[in-house]
Amino acid sequence: MANEWEASTVGDFCPFIYGKALPERSRMPGVFPVISSAGISGSHNEPLVTTGGIVIGRKGTVGSVTLSKSAFWPIDTAFYIADEPQRDLRFTYYLLKTLGLDRMNSDSAVPGLNRDNAHARTIFVPGLQEQRSIAHILGTLDDKIELNRKQNETLEAMARALFKAWFVDFEPVRAKMEGRWQRGQSQPGLPAHHYDLFPDRLVESELGEIPEGWRHSTIGEEVTVCGGSTPSTKEPEFWEGGHHCWATPKDLSSLRFPVLLDTDRKITNAGLSKISSGLLPVGTVLLSSRAPIGYMAIAEVPTAINQGFIAMKCDGVLPNVFVLAWCRESMDAIVGNANGSTFQEISKSNFRPLRVVVPSDPVLTSFTRSADSLYRQMAENERESRSLAQLRDTLLPKLISGELRVPEAERIVGAVV
Repeated sequence: MANEWEASTVGDFCPFIYGKALPERSRMPGVFPVISSAGISGSHNEPLVTTGGIVIGRKGTVGSVTLSKSAFWPIDTAFYIADEPQRDLRFTYYLLKTLGLDRMNSDSAVPGLNRDNAHARTIFVPGLQEQRSIAHILGTLDDKIELNRKQNETLEAMARALFKAWFVDFEPVRAKMEGRWQRGQSQPGLPAHHYDLFPDRLVESELGEIPEGWRHSTIGEEVTVCGGSTPSTKEPEFWEGGHHCWATPKDLSSLRFPVLLDTDRKITNAGLSKISSGLLPVGTVLLSSRAPIGYMAIAEVPTAINQGFIAMKCDGVLPNVFVLAWCRESMDAIVGNANGSTFQEISKSNFRPLRVVVPSDPVLTSFTRSADSLYRQMAENERESRSLAQLRDTLLPKLISGELRVPEAERIVGAVV
């Protein structure tokens, strides 16, 4: 238990040091992260701290805790701790995350973390070997989450590149036209068995040149476009005990990848009855329509939405993975059709006429098979990362307080990683 550990204070165990200003105009291209209270905010060609370390928000995002495994530059809105051999850096990072530093705001006008107050916090510290063991357990979960994040970056980039090559640049068609792709040959991104899927010429259309046999249309003709609303927040019956997901653009703003697994707020059956679009099915593509335009996700749970969305139910020939990618590639046109004096908003009536090139059925089938596989893996990684984060957040305070000891935590983590 914690009483077996050494009593100390934050100031004695890991004293905070003031960061140093580094205006953007003074930064030079380099590999060393510049870290503010809000996290990594750029890079520089030299570090202020030559070891790994921890950055703690002093102004702005008060009490935020950011780990840097390499040399870095903490700016003057933050404190930092450099790596030292007498303590485990990652243990220290996890310890600081349990102290509620974000609630130690000493200035109501300009949020700020008072170093003396933070230093005075009493903590209990295990020996170095146990620090390392605790850090390893929690770090195993974070490392897997980070691996999933990197995998998803690759998967998303692959899906976007495939869409652009096939449906924006028409690369397979051009390769055939120019003789760079011959029957029976494979080219990068163009396997031999796809050869007969694509025509060998472009023809004029209302949208300019498009592959022969493909057609032009509008997004409103190809998907069902709908919006949402907000049931009165003054009516408890619409919200209290709600179990239906109800999305706002804020739910999408925090997503790293376009996979919506849950929403911050839930509504009741009574609340749902007040939204004309009802509960949108799994697979619906969501696009924030204002403040700002452009957050996107595919709903992986049935969800209702507020008025800040264009929702696209993909009940025609275009699959949701195509529509999601089309939205990304068409964002300039989407924003260009927006209007509004206070903030830009794309209305359903201005969204529906946007033009889209619809490929042949065989090409769509092949694209869907490839892109959906990439998206499914991305969604599965996000589900796993969500579960791992919940487990980490459950274990963290128990390990740091000594309530849960290392052997038991190792068994728990070993069962899921």
